[in-house]
Amino acid sequence: MEELEKLANFEQFQRIRLILGDEKFFKLMNSSVTIIGLGAVGGYVTEALSRSGIMKLNIIDHDVVSESNINRQIFALHSTVGIKKTEVALSRIKDINPYAEVNAYDLFINKDTVHKVFETKPDIVIDAIDSLNPKFEVLKMAYDLDYPIISSMGAALKQDGFKVKQAYLKDTKNCPLAKMLRKRFAKFKIKPKIPCIYSDEVLDKENMAIIEPETNDQLASGRVRNIMGSLPTITGIFGLQIANYVINYLTSR
Repeated sequence: MEELEKLANFEQFQRIRLILGDEKFFKLMNSSVTIIGLGAVGGYVTEALSRSGIMKLNIIDHDVVSESNINRQIFALHSTVGIKKTEVALSRIKDINPYAEVNAYDLFINKDTVHKVFETKPDIVIDAIDSLNPKFEVLKMAYDLDYPIISSMGAALKQDGFKVKQAYLKDTKNCPLAKMLRKRFAKFKIKPKIPCIYSDEVLDKENMAIIEPETNDQLASGRVRNIMGSLPTITGIFGLQIANYVINYLTSR
């Protein structure tokens, strides 16, 4: 606690401490968060939480930065192409907050590995996975464990930032990814109250046609997927809304 009090007085945390007050800020500093997926949405989540004063972050991804990521991913630069996203994220987090404990896991999520997400016992899990099967595995285990989690729904193909909202998964609309997840949960007769950030913007038929179809097969790492257009503004809004939710959750406990 003495060490945290010392860190709390550092100039870089002054404005966070001022707006939250001492009690909430120390709650934030004492919190542990796990972020799964360091792409377009997860990158902005990580950026905001790194700057907020959280002193323990667990980051999970199994991908490397590619040139096609540069349009929307904060970790994607020409200088980072070909480098593991966990490695890039770890370096950036430590540059923002050298005092934070950061655990990076190069891990592809499936039925055999999903339990590792919860082994570190974070205060909340953030699901920023963009693939259906790994995403469902995380959400299903969080439901089974009654574990605090917030999930990002589909940000691709969306253009109206004012349509990005928070709701429970069961209450979302006009989000193809959320619909697929609800169908998966329905097989178990579950309507989970999982908080999520989603867009209720209506997609036209042309865009709906390129949405990745649901499959019953366990998708493998490195598979080829449909390429969908995306804006950095929308993925940024998704990520920052999730980060804001997490800050409010952690400081209100």
